Amino acid sequence: MRMKRGSRRAAAERSEPGSRRKLTRKSRGGGGSDSRLRLWAKRIALWGGGLAVLGAVFLAVAVSFAVQTMPSYYQLKATQNDQTILVRARDGTPIVELGPSFGNWMDYDEIPQVMKDAMVAVEDRRFYSHFGVDPIRLTGAVVEGTIGDRSRIGGTSTISQQLARNLFLNNNRSVDRKAREAVLAMALEWKFSKEQILELYLNKVYFGGGAYGIDSASRNFFSHPATELSVAEAAIIAGLVKAPSRYSPTADVDRAVARAQTVLRLMREQGYITPQQASVDVDAVNLKTRLGGNSVRYFTDYVLPQLDLLLPETFEAIEVWTTLDTELQEQATASIRANAPDGAQGALVSLDRDGAILALVGGTDYVESSYNRATAAQRQPGSAWKLFVYLAALEAGWTPDDGVQDAPVEIDGWRPRNSNGRFSGEIDVRTAFAYSVNTVAANLGQDVGFGTIASMARRFGISSPISTYPSMVLGTSDVRLIEMTRAFASISAKGQSVEPYGVLRVTAASGEEIYKHQRGRSRQLVADYVAAGITDLLQTAVSTGTGRAAQIGRPVAGKTGTTSSNKDGWFVGFSSGITTGVWMGRDDAKAVRGLQGGRAPALAFSSFMREAVKGRPVEEFDTEVQLPGWMLEPDEEYLYGDPDDYYFIDEDGNLVDPQRREVDRYGYPLPVEGEQVPGSGERPQLTLPPNEAGQAASDDFLDQATGENLPPPAPPRMPRTIRPSETSRESVN
Repeated sequence: MRMKRGSRRAAAERSEPGSRRKLTRKSRGGGGSDSRLRLWAKRIALWGGGLAVLGAVFLAVAVSFAVQTMPSYYQLKATQNDQTILVRARDGTPIVELGPSFGNWMDYDEIPQVMKDAMVAVEDRRFYSHFGVDPIRLTGAVVEGTIGDRSRIGGTSTISQQLARNLFLNNNRSVDRKAREAVLAMALEWKFSKEQILELYLNKVYFGGGAYGIDSASRNFFSHPATELSVAEAAIIAGLVKAPSRYSPTADVDRAVARAQTVLRLMREQGYITPQQASVDVDAVNLKTRLGGNSVRYFTDYVLPQLDLLLPETFEAIEVWTTLDTELQEQATASIRANAPDGAQGALVSLDRDGAILALVGGTDYVESSYNRATAAQRQPGSAWKLFVYLAALEAGWTPDDGVQDAPVEIDGWRPRNSNGRFSGEIDVRTAFAYSVNTVAANLGQDVGFGTIASMARRFGISSPISTYPSMVLGTSDVRLIEMTRAFASISAKGQSVEPYGVLRVTAASGEEIYKHQRGRSRQLVADYVAAGITDLLQTAVSTGTGRAAQIGRPVAGKTGTTSSNKDGWFVGFSSGITTGVWMGRDDAKAVRGLQGGRAPALAFSSFMREAVKGRPVEEFDTEVQLPGWMLEPDEEYLYGDPDDYYFIDEDGNLVDPQRREVDRYGYPLPVEGEQVPGSGERPQLTLPPNEAGQAASDDFLDQATGENLPPPAPPRMPRTIRPSETSRESVN
């Protein structure tokens, strides 16, 4: 009998129900995990593929839209992104005009092949094969940025991307800007040929010094058109794109040469030049000779970068009204050049009472070196740092009349010494400061705490790193000249904080004012009595101590500074509301024979300040000069001053020179840190201290200060050693 189809299978299933259920459970349990993984992999692949397709469609639409709205090739050729900045002095006089310089437009066939090869080699080696974005370069940078340096992601731009950014975007390093840059780069590749893109790029890219395009760069740096570029010159120009200011041959020749050597190596590796061509002497390239120096650029180089923080983004022409006084700038330059020792550099910063920068000189010659030693260089201030030591001591309760011990001291194995290795015993704080006695500064530092001194320096605007080792009281921490000048300006302001600034206002081409300086709220850094006390000490240092060369015929307060072996010389001081700081030394920090803060820097200060305060009313300090008691006898008249030792002023505060020979001023013996001071007899002869001299007074002076070699006065005055605890309440109240 024939059974219906399928009945046999059904019967078998009915006869073995248990085994069927077991099989079902086995299939569900044993291979389920692998199935689920394969299922999810398929889903992810499908979703990923779908998203990729959607992304590609979106990208194609974006690129297509960019192509449709993009200007034509000829429109791009005719458009130049230019912004002119006119910088004016405080009286409105134009001092610098900064803006783009465009050379002749060069068609692709006119551009030297070596220039095209150099640019492709260093900026975009796969330029001729990618579609605007380099996938290989981008992938490598993303991987490196993920596991290493994230800044590498920002270094993936192709030539097409750089052109897109220069033509249509800004320099923000955001993800959104990078995405738009990539879209526009692909649109450029879609709409224009590689030759057109490279032509646009080489005629529009910025090479520094206001030069846009290779022809402008060639004329700016080499004094000839780009059609005459050599291999070495092309390498120098191509190397500028990465960082125009950093690799500029007019700013730093060594760095520009090193960069050019890198370009030549890449050109050789990529087969653009032969090994013989790659070995050219880049140092032999003749750079354009700049006509004359202009120290104003030290000021503008410091001030103009601040516009990025002060102004909203704008591309229209602007006028920048600054605080610079052109006459004082010229005087500052002349003072530095006239007084800087042979082989040494010099810098000067002058601030008005509200922090306005009146003059700023960063070196003896801007053309030879644009390095700004006034705002960028960090050097040891020597005894000028004692300003903060004595500020901390005065705040802790010491007074200028308190007695202190000049005796051997050891602090954690450190033994400061005076210039002659001897000690005088008891003197007062005023005398110790005026003649920069090292042992007293060390004792005061130990008394108030070295961390307290560092905090005081921070309070007065020192942002450079500060050591808290005991030797810090002698100025071993590197600082900037503008920082020290700012600190002294705050003392001149009677303890009020002072913030240096250089921009008064900025106007657009339409005349609209888009920025105006607003004086910020000042803070009281120290109590009035502390500011008056330190002014007392600073005034005495100029009147009778190491800073006598800084005298200008009206009240001056200041401090000298000299580092070991005469590597740095400082003088910082103020008078009639103007604070000026001067530094001199070598860039390589080698010793300069005869360089001391009380000599060349003080003379430069005096030369400048005589002009700076001319026409200003004489301003007396809140404290009068208190001469040490020993100096008042037996020859009071001489010690108060010989008429030949001073300049005089008329009723308007202008200087009058009473038939005095200039040679007398420079030949007059001037006390220096660690040198003998005038006594009651004859004027001392000027001698140079040994190179290893410290910053303390000599034995002869200290003997006189303690009364050992003077006729006994009636009655003799001996300073009394007083602890701060004995005087603090009296000083405050």
